Order: sequence, then structure tokens, then C-alpha cells
Amino acid sequence: MSETTYNITVIWGGSGTFNVLYGLKTYHDDTEHEKKNLAAIIAMTDSGGTTWEIRDKYWVLPPGDIRRGIAALARDTGLVRQLFEYKFDREEWVIWGNKIGNILLTALSDIKWWFEAGLDEACKMFDVKGKVIPVTLEDVHLGVRMEDGTEVIGEKNIDVSDKNDFAIHNLDQNVKDAFLVGWEWNLNPRARDAIVHSDLIVIGPGDFYTSVVPALLSKWFRKAFRDSNAKIVYVANIMTKKWETTHYELPDFINNVERYSGEVIDYVLVNSWNISDDLVEKYKREEWKKPVKLKSDMDFGDKSYKIIERDFINESDVVRHDPLKLAAVLMDICRNWIK
Repeated sequence: MSETTYNITVIWGGSGTFNVLYGLKTYHDDTEHEKKNLAAIIAMTDSGGTTWEIRDKYWVLPPGDIRRGIAALARDTGLVRQLFEYKFDREEWVIWGNKIGNILLTALSDIKWWFEAGLDEACKMFDVKGKVIPVTLEDVHLGVRMEDGTEVIGEKNIDVSDKNDFAIHNLDQNVKDAFLVGWEWNLNPRARDAIVHSDLIVIGPGDFYTSVVPALLSKWFRKAFRDSNAKIVYVANIMTKKWETTHYELPDFINNVERYSGEVIDYVLVNSWNISDDLVEKYKREEWKKPVKLKSDMDFGDKSYKIIERDFINESDVVRHDPLKLAAVLMDICRNWIK
């Protein structure tokens, strides 16, 4: 019996999408004669914390989500993730507070004189089973326009926290629009090739406007989607996020993905499992977050995508997507067991 190969590309959205990629890499069931070619396309707009210092001083692309992609696809994910997340707390400013993965990628980029060449070397070093691809090779930053018209440039200024006392936008508003700022922001040819030759493309989950949407904004991204015959899946967030999607409901997430990607979504995965009352109250009280759910009164008009409700969560003291639960449904879509 011949082997079936599935090319699966994940549009990277930070730590949330790590679970998708890791789940697909590790998921195995009784189906034989299958192979998965995995690729992660990663947004290049991170500018928070020590990442800003690295970008400013060494003129490299932001390494943070690249680091997570390598860890997710490495043969020994546990060790690599532990290594890459390790950071020094008593050294010179270049090292202090920075994660080993960021430092390593910066050093390899400097040694090889090019970010992608350094990234390729890191993937070889850690036996990465798949492709880790920057969505663009240009120096770009994220900009958003709030509901009152205020424009905020730079992820570090958008993704504020309770302790940030110099926020420059109204923290009770949603983001109205997102855009890239830079000389150019062309789609990386490697990213285009992965999209066009995919059988399945997964968008999300992750911080919506600071992780997921930036990956969709590069020039020619929408055309790459149109040129692909892949099934396209959007994994809806489990919770809203304060100051980005505070008041969003499920249709708001889907509509805004299609605003930037085009009306290309075939499936939407949304969690149906009830989160405990205590945890819902904790998120509401401490982070202004609420669960994202499919409700009976929601009207999706003439939309052609299929909404799939399942138990997708792993609940402990925090709520996150369960990698294997997600992977099982994504593979069922690949195999046409879900139509």
C-alpha cells in the first residue's frame, strides 16, 4: 500500500499555535502509511521586551516566535524548549533577561550573515522535523488603529499590561484595524511555496492582533491563499484578550480573519467544553477575559465554512488548547473524515 503524504502549514500565532504544531508532530493513531510534512509560517512583528533590544542592536528579525517554532518541531521538544526558554538574570544587558534561544539565533544570523541562513543552521542543530519560515524577510512593525481613531505603532505599545502606566491608547477599546509599517513587507518566497503546496493550512490560535493577524498582512499573502488548493482551518481562541478583543464574540474573530486573509476559511474549530465557573470568574476578575463560544443566536449569514465544536481544552489553573485534541480533528479533516 502506498504512503499518503499530507503537507500541513500552520500560520504561527505565538504560544497558542505551538500547541497546534506540537500536537500535529506527536499525534499518532492506528492509521498506517501516512506522512506529515509540517511547516510553520511565523509573523515578524514582535518588538516587546528584550526582543526590541536585539532588533535594534543587531539588525535581525525578531527571534521569539521562530524560537518557539524550532522547539515545537525539534526531535526532543522538551529539552529544546527548556533550553530556549532559559534566561540569565545576572549578566550584562545583552544577555540579562534574554532567552537562550534568542541569543543563539542572533549569533547564528551574525555568523552566517543572514537571518534565514542562521535559522537553517539552528534547525539542523536541533533536528527539526519540518520547516520554520519567517513570513517576511523585511524589517516591519505592527500598527493598529483603535475604535476612537488612535494609531499605535509597535507591538510593545499595543500589548500593554496592568503594570504599564504609560499606555498610549484607551484600554477599554477594541482594535479596529491592523497594518504593517516598514519599507517593504513582501511575502517570503519560502512562505508562498509552503502555502501554495499545502493540503491543510491552520490559522491560529493566539493573541489575535499581536500574533495571528500580523502573519496575514504581508503583501501577496491573500494571493497565495487563492493559489492554494488547501483546506483552510481557523482555530478560534478559547478566551478573548483584554485591550485587543475585549468585547469580541466568535463571529467577530472569524470575520476579522477573513478581512485580512480573504473569504478562504473552510472550517472553524471552536471549543464546546464548559470551563469551570471558578476559572471563568478568575479570568474575568484578573484579566477581563471571557470564553469564546458558539451561541444559538449567532447568525453567520451565507457563510460557507463549517463550524466544528469539540472539547479542545486542557484545563488546570489556566485554560489552553490541548495539542492532541486539536491534532485529532485536524487529521480527520485532512483524511476527509470530516467534510
